[in-house]
Amino acid sequence: NTFLGIPDNGLVTLSELASHVTAIREVFPGPLMVDADTGFGNALNMRRTVQMLERAGSDAIQIEDQVFPKRCGHFEGKAVIPAAEMVAKIKAAVDARTDPDLLIVARTDAIAVEGFDAAMDRAHAFREAGADVGFVEAPTTNEQIEAIARLPWPQIVNVVIGGKTPERPNEELKKLGFAGVLYANAALQAAVLGMQRALRHLQKNGQMSDATDLLSSFAERQRLV
Repeated sequence: NTFLGIPDNGLVTLSELASHVTAIREVFPGPLMVDADTGFGNALNMRRTVQMLERAGSDAIQIEDQVFPKRCGHFEGKAVIPAAEMVAKIKAAVDARTDPDLLIVARTDAIAVEGFDAAMDRAHAFREAGADVGFVEAPTTNEQIEAIARLPWPQIVNVVIGGKTPERPNEELKKLGFAGVLYANAALQAAVLGMQRALRHLQKNGQMSDATDLLSSFAERQRLV
């Protein structure tokens, strides 16, 4: 969305993604999980994807079982590859890493395509293939959320404000057993609203000096960068 100004349809290339990871790693020392979408191809491509993203500075790499080009996990019209093909891609990812601490996060989008039970079957198969963390995308009910949390290895849940998954408090999700919660669009949605408010004020009033409540200070901007 922010790099190309288009919907999340998997059009960022591997080299573009690796460049972003390198840029982030140069200024950010903390844990970095990178969304590699479908791995940019088959199992052979997946091997190269993991190697490049590991060299760029990833601590965890998320891969998924959608048909390329993928769609946002909370969009309609998704399709998934056969489970056996995704298992082969996960095995390739696991084999490709050189750092044993690099985490492979395996996501399935099968709920919307094949149903919840099939998605859970995929989650188990992906774990058996060597994935370190599970990610069953876009559960639509609290019962589904709780069933995912009971899987006996680390799980991630993705909360998209306005998306398909009901939001529950972080502390509640932690008690259920989730290892982490993604707020995939929260910062972007907040930034869009903030920019719209500021620019609407500028368009209406022709100046910003009377709208300091809509802007961070220049000193704060400088402190951040």
